[in-house]
Order: sequence, then C-alpha cells, then structure tokens
Amino acid sequence: MLRILFMIKHRKVRLLVAALSLLHWHSSAQLKQLQISNNRIASLTDSINIYPVGRPLISFEVNQKEYSSDQQSPLIISYKTKAYDRSGVYGTIQFLNSTSDTLTLSNVVPFGRMNTMAYITGLGTHRLSRTHLFIPERKPINVIVPDNAWELGYSSIIINDKVNLFGLVRRDAASLAHATRKRFETILAPGGSVTYDFYGDLFTGNWQAGLREVFQKRYLYDVKDFDDTLYKREDLAWIRKAYVMHLMMAWDKDFYDDTKGGPQFKNFYEKGVRQFGGDDVLCIWPTWPTLGVDQRNQFDLYRDLPGGLPGLQTAANALRNVGTKLFVAYNPWDESTRAEGHIKGLTDLLSGTSADGVVLDTKGESSRELQDAADNVKPGVVMYSEGMAVPKDMQGIISGRVHNALYYPPMLNLNKFIRPDFAIFRVAEVYKEPIQREYAVAFFNGYGTEINQFAPGHPEWDDEQNLYLGRTTKILRENNKAFTTDYEPLMPTLHDSVWVNKWHANERTLYTIFSLKTEGFHDMLFEIPDSKNRLIDLWKHEEVETKTINGKTYVVSNIDGFDSRIWARTTKEMFLVLQVSIPHF
Repeated sequence: MLRILFMIKHRKVRLLVAALSLLHWHSSAQLKQLQISNNRIASLTDSINIYPVGRPLISFEVNQKEYSSDQQSPLIISYKTKAYDRSGVYGTIQFLNSTSDTLTLSNVVPFGRMNTMAYITGLGTHRLSRTHLFIPERKPINVIVPDNAWELGYSSIIINDKVNLFGLVRRDAASLAHATRKRFETILAPGGSVTYDFYGDLFTGNWQAGLREVFQKRYLYDVKDFDDTLYKREDLAWIRKAYVMHLMMAWDKDFYDDTKGGPQFKNFYEKGVRQFGGDDVLCIWPTWPTLGVDQRNQFDLYRDLPGGLPGLQTAANALRNVGTKLFVAYNPWDESTRAEGHIKGLTDLLSGTSADGVVLDTKGESSRELQDAADNVKPGVVMYSEGMAVPKDMQGIISGRVHNALYYPPMLNLNKFIRPDFAIFRVAEVYKEPIQREYAVAFFNGYGTEINQFAPGHPEWDDEQNLYLGRTTKILRENNKAFTTDYEPLMPTLHDSVWVNKWHANERTLYTIFSLKTEGFHDMLFEIPDSKNRLIDLWKHEEVETKTINGKTYVVSNIDGFDSRIWARTTKEMFLVLQVSIPHF
C-alpha cells in the first residue's frame, strides 16, 4: 500500500513539473504591441507571432446608452500608446465631450462585452455598490473592489487555444477638465474631458488566471514593487488567525457595570467562549461621540475611565491570558480639544494599557510614523483601519474592514483575492436585525467578522446568531492556512446561483459554497479530481455523495432551502454555507 501511494505521488510530481514547464513556456510570450486603427484592435504581437483580434478597444456608456469605440458616439475617443517598463502594454484613452450637452460617462470595458471570458463593470444604480463580475451563462455577481477603483473596467478574451488577453482601464482622477468625478461615472460638461489608463497583457488558463494576474500579481497597477515587510513580521502574524472581534463603548454594560460590581469583560468573554469560541479581539471605545463635549482630548478620555490606564492594562493582561487581544481607538480628527501631540499621546496610551492593536478611526490606511510609534512600545501591535486599504496602502497595514456602509455586502470580495493574507473583518451591527447573512458572506470569503455593539440593545435572537457564528468560526480557525493563502474564486459549477470558492492547504482541499436557491439544492454541482479520498461536509458532519459520469467525478451538494416570504432580502436570508474538505491519505 505504501509503495502504491509513493508511486502515485511520484507520478503526480512529474506531471506537475511538466505542467509548470508548459506554463512557463506560455507565460514567456509577452504582449509587445496592439495594432490599433480607428479605435479598433486589429491584431496583437507577442515575442514571436502576430495574432488577429478584431475587437473594439473599449465599450462604454453615455447617458446609460452603450457604444463601442469604433462606432460613432457623442464623445471623441483618442488612444495614445505610452512607454512602459513592465510586462504588457500601456496607453491612455481620452474621452472628450464636443457637444453642447452635459454627458455622463460610465462603464468603460476593454474589448467590449461580447464573447468575453469574464468582465467587470457597473450594473444598476446603487449609490455605493454597482461593480459586478460577468461570467458567461451566469447571473452577474456583485463584487467588492478597492475604494479607489469602483469605476474600473476589466475584461479577458480568448485569442487562441494557448493565448488569452486581459485588459484593465482605470480612471485618472487628475485628468478631469470641466468634469465632475462620481463614484461610478464622470459628468462631462461641454468641452469637458477625462482620461483612462489602459493596461493589457497575455495570460494562460481560465478567467480566474487573468483576474489573478491583474488583481493579485499587479495590484491593479496601483504599485509596481509591493513592499511586503509587514506581512513577513512574525510578531504581527497573529492577526491573520483572528476571526471574531467585538467593538464596544466603554460605558457598555458588557464591559463595565457599576450595578454589578464594575468590570464585566470576563463574563462577556466567557459567554462568547460558550457560543462561538471566544473573541480574538476586544476593542474599548470611550471617545466618539463624546469627544468634544469638553476640552478633554481622546487620550484624556481613556485616562479617566474607571481604573484609568492601569485598569485597562489589567484587563489587557487578563484577556491575553485567555487568548484575546485588547484594541484601543485612535481618532486622527481630534484637533480642537486639549492640545497633545498625537504620536506622543498614542505612544503613552499603548504603553499605559499594553494594548495589542489600534483602530484607526476614519482612516483607510496607516503610516510608518504610527507603526513605528507602536513598535517603540512593544512588538506585535497591529494597526486596523476603519476602511479597507487600497493596494498601494496595503504595504503599510495588514488588517482592515468591510465597512457597514455597504449594508448588504456583495457576495464576493476581491480585496481578499488581492492579498489573501490581509486580515479582513466584516462589520456587523447586532441591534438592527439578525445578521446571519453577514457571517455567511464573511465565511464564504474566508475572513472574520467585527461585531459592532456601539448602538444599544441585545435582541432576543442574539444568542442564536452567535451559535451560527460559532459554526463558521470553528471551521475558519481549524483551516486558517487554507483561508490565508492563494485560492480560486468562483470555480466552475454546473448550476447558476450556487457559487463555490476553492481553497487548498495542508494536503486538503476545501470548498465554501454559497446558495441563493430558496428551494434548496441537491444535485451534482462541481467536478473534482477522481481519487479515493473521503469527502466530508464540515457543515453537516456527514459523508458527501459523488457521482461519476463519462469518467468525470462530481460532488453532489445537499443545501437546505429557506422561506423567501420571510427571509429574502434580510440579513437573516438563509444563504446556507456548505463546507467540504478532501483530506489526502
């Protein structure tokens, strides 16, 4: 038996080497030039060959009507090739309004939308979230992208059986003339103009490979050489294993209650252990909205808490003893209260409390100055931004959040795809309504949840939701390595509206499955390699059925339904998440 397994593994290694060699041979063919005439791509040239293309340079919408760049439209389109020191091609596309009307430009897509492997652009009129991923024969999928790239356009097309082409367009905010920049569109006054940066290159493989090249390897062209120094620091690595965080006001009775004898965080933590395995992080917030009522600054408000900074340090030590970290809050906008240097004040706060992290209120990034201030106090202090860092800012911070301004968060978060080892938490507010959907979406994307208790009230369903959170968190914690390394989003499935992310680590493959089918789902869903390994449903703790048809093996997924009359479009919408593991024996 051992010899057979060894022989199989040895054969797999040889096949893997061959596959890598083939991939290297393909990827060595880089895009050298696009032959563009009348804003239409006639052909492309790589290191060896010329390939016909026959596609418009872009498609776009003016006042919600779609046009192609090689057709007559209300805007004058001009493309300029630019010198480029990286793989692929780079150019600029200017849109000029030569009419006497004010026009709205939106949804710029490279190569047009027809016959694409996949493309990303806007859909609908949502104020904050229109960006969608379009895959052939599937419903569009609402996605989260970096906050400086909501208007991006991405597309990939097949050139031949060995070569694919991707294109990315990004609006140049500094280029606007007689124009107004909106989140998803640009308003062009008569004579107004805006320029988009255009990037293109070749890739091999499925549509996810093209997306990986642009988002994960090239960071949406936000930064050329990514500095991953913070990601290599062992003292900061603990945040990548954190999945549950509570933020609460200092006057929250779960933290301090005079009528019950003072500090209550121990009872709060122990209840969390019983329901969801306990918090990884607890943040105490004594500042907003009280900051500014008097002349005390943000650091004074911490000092004036019962027990002062020594009391918080006692709490921090007690929490660390049970595996939980204490965070404090920093408000960079605190300028009109009692003057105290921010860096000195933050340093003194961290030193006095021995806190393990800092919530950066109103910020989507950190700074070397802030991290250095924390490092000078002690190792392992993590900066955690209120917003999600864009790619260039991910160099200076390793954790952030999906803001609750997106009340129903899109199903797929492509920020996770950019840096799988960036620690993300979805903000969920417990006082509004059941938040099972928040936990399910975070789990599907392989990251954690920040439970925000700022608003008062603990509804009757709170305990029930915590138990659901416990189920998702247990799987995330037990498979942390898989959820913090490269993965395949939205792998091919046989059915629409049931999506699958594929994760791999520690000799096992895991699948998070997200269903929108109210009637439930019990059918073959996706193909897996034929093997003798067991398939276990980690959600239902049962063996997973497979079927083999025409030499291909498929997973039969069994997902419960939900009553759409009660739960549809609420945060208790039953997006039941199935998690399947394939251990290797």
